[in-house]
Amino acid sequence: MPGFLLHVDAAVNCFHLAKGTIAPTQARVLVSGHPIANISAQTAVVGCPFQVPAPSGTKPQPCVTIKWTMPSTRFLVDRKPAALVPAVGPGAPGICQSAEQIPQGAPAVGFVQTRVVGS
Repeated sequence: MPGFLLHVDAAVNCFHLAKGTIAPTQARVLVSGHPIANISAQTAVVGCPFQVPAPSGTKPQPCVTIKWTMPSTRFLVDRKPAALVPAVGPGAPGICQSAEQIPQGAPAVGFVQTRVVGS
């Protein structure tokens, strides 16, 4: 499935609208002046308010990372597939996870470069 190449300064949020920050894994391949994120890019989420019901009230279960799950099949960065964001139509580019790696929902990508499309 084709999609836009995800870059380090893309605006990403967890499913509960907390801000995510993509850590740069390389600085040699740029798109619109920003390093491209590969599929193994670490994305930290800070300030997620999500809580789950517990016997004694609620238990905090915030999103702390985003795992990118839409790799490019043709474009490699540092021998790893570049991460893609769906250009159009349904599809989640990743999954938000709690500290215990429990899936929390799909991330929202609010701003990403739209000049380069990969597949």
